[in-house]
Amino acid sequence: MPSSASQILKKYFGYDSFRDKQEEIIRQVVSGRDVLVLMPTGGGKSVCYQIPALMLDGVCIVISPLISLMKDQVDALKANGIAAAFLNSSQSPEEQQAILEACYKNEIGLLYVSPEKLVSDLQMITQMARPSMFAIDEAHCISSWGHDFRPEYTQLGMLRKKFSHVPFIALTATADKVTRKDILKQLKLNSPGVFISSFDRKNLSLDVRTGVKTKEKLQEIAAFIDKREDQSGIIYCLSRNNCQDVAEALKNYGINAGYYHAGMNGDARAKVQEDFINDKLQVVCATIAFGMGIDKSNVRWVIHYNLPKNMEGYYQEIGRAGRDGLPSETILYYNYADLTMLNKFAAQSAQSEINLEKLKRIQHYAEADFCRRKILLNYFSESLDDNCGNCDVCKNPRKHFDGTVLVQKALSAIYRMGEKEGANMVIDVLRGSRKAEILQAGYDTLKTHGAGAEIGAIDWQRYLMQMLNLGIIEMAYDEGFALKITPSGQDVLFGRKTVELTVLQPLVKVEKQIPQKRTARSVKPDEELFSRLKQIRLRFAAQEDVPAYIIFSDAVLQEMVKEKPLTQEEMLLISGVGEHKMYKYGQAFLDTISSFLDGSNSKKPKADTYQDTLELLKAGMSPAQVSEKRGLHETTIYSHIAHLYINKKIGSITSLVSDDEVRIVQRAIEVIGETKALKPVFDHLQEQVPYHKIRLAMAVLERRKMVVD
Repeated sequence: MPSSASQILKKYFGYDSFRDKQEEIIRQVVSGRDVLVLMPTGGGKSVCYQIPALMLDGVCIVISPLISLMKDQVDALKANGIAAAFLNSSQSPEEQQAILEACYKNEIGLLYVSPEKLVSDLQMITQMARPSMFAIDEAHCISSWGHDFRPEYTQLGMLRKKFSHVPFIALTATADKVTRKDILKQLKLNSPGVFISSFDRKNLSLDVRTGVKTKEKLQEIAAFIDKREDQSGIIYCLSRNNCQDVAEALKNYGINAGYYHAGMNGDARAKVQEDFINDKLQVVCATIAFGMGIDKSNVRWVIHYNLPKNMEGYYQEIGRAGRDGLPSETILYYNYADLTMLNKFAAQSAQSEINLEKLKRIQHYAEADFCRRKILLNYFSESLDDNCGNCDVCKNPRKHFDGTVLVQKALSAIYRMGEKEGANMVIDVLRGSRKAEILQAGYDTLKTHGAGAEIGAIDWQRYLMQMLNLGIIEMAYDEGFALKITPSGQDVLFGRKTVELTVLQPLVKVEKQIPQKRTARSVKPDEELFSRLKQIRLRFAAQEDVPAYIIFSDAVLQEMVKEKPLTQEEMLLISGVGEHKMYKYGQAFLDTISSFLDGSNSKKPKADTYQDTLELLKAGMSPAQVSEKRGLHETTIYSHIAHLYINKKIGSITSLVSDDEVRIVQRAIEVIGETKALKPVFDHLQEQVPYHKIRLAMAVLERRKMVVD
């Protein structure tokens, strides 16, 4: 067993360095301190307790809310060569007893369990598992202020007092200041270290589209998906009926879509989730009930068919895209009907005041005319100095105009109608409608009847949303959603203040229906290799009955495509390929790459990649700078350096590997026998010399031998 956190990271997870804050969190947990961790989805929260679990004696008990989430994480740990298990109601008493006995014999390092199961069988579980630490995943569930409150989590507060001798780590991807404070209070954490990583998911593009009609919205979504063949995505809908309607509409366009909501029976939901995880279903149209238990790393896009209820939920849901770090897209559709419905839900909820306030914040985000990422990060108490350049506002900066007269027309209509009508009636009056209800109310005699006839109904809705967002009007949800004029609106109406509005962005027009059959397109060589590697991955996944991304993520496969490793040593330099996976799966992937190169005469890219590294080194860059410049891992760059040194393209590497380190490696080879494999040397040196140093030392020894020969 490797002794240090960094050695465990490399051996089991295949990474050479920790992400921001991970190493310090691990250090504090191992020293016995309680910790609260806030990291974005895909930010590496799990490693923060999984590595300490391998360093401490006993069993790390992980409290997790969903069976599917437990299974996913246990499968991933086993694929990395780590002994883990879960306890839940789907198992027989005999199965559960066998797992607990394995814990007692120290054959299992991590045990996943639901809060209900842990509380009901606490004595038996902890006597057999002998906890080394507790990890509370999705910790925001404990707070009634959180967006996903679960009453069963509130029973966990008693654990801290009962197990005062072991550290606790609470983890969440979404919690505002109030929720963070409540988590600490409810769990009774003891002087905890609080670690808040950046919530900025730079790989996610942010796009909001306002006022799109249902028919056009469906056409737009279908066109979007059609251009992203074989890419997985989730469409979040506000209602169960919407889920089914959108899925059926997409099927009519020839898209492989299914739906998921809490009204379906358990077997049907499980089938949809399983098909999506295993890439048998491209698109899932779902309510927010879907996704918490999904650890699928290659979701490439997330669409919100309706405005979400709050920023926490929205952030967590878009966070299900691009967990592997590759570029991914998010789109949010927003219209006045959503706002009306959500206001009603919030007003009727148990915590109406805070829910209405949270709805205002997501409305502010959706209506923003400056960098959306700044607003999103600000909600989680993080600031962004520069505009992100990866949201629709940054890509298409908004223009403004003096909207005083337009706003005065709307305010005049609201005022003359007694501030007792909703948006639709106000718009009908402004546009000069002669509907029966308008004539019956006498609104056709108002001075403002028809005053805004030149503006379309959808655009009036969008302007009214701007007015709501600017605080010029407000919605009285307890009076049938009547629009009321605020004091600020009074100043505009009576000419005491002017107001600027944002020029409306044109709605996307879909020119034609989506073809039922997709036309064949030419496939580039790297795309062909990626496809072959995915087939190998799928074969292993089927054999082991696990999702394909648990074998290797798309990001790992893409680095294989880029680097085209041909030896085990080169494969171990691929980020995300640990020793267990290398020796279990690696050779099949190496054979596929070798066969592809032989068949396509594509050896040249390897030579090119060495040359590219050499030119940057000659320009004075360090290996770390070359790594950043080329978008490759630093260990890959060191492998290039070793190759270049052996082939006399580089004069000296003494600044990168010392004479003492070369001698240590040389003595190790003398003891174990001549070898070009790094692992035997790494093991003999008790994992104290990193792989890249061994590789460089071997290069020095090989070049010396060439001189002697």
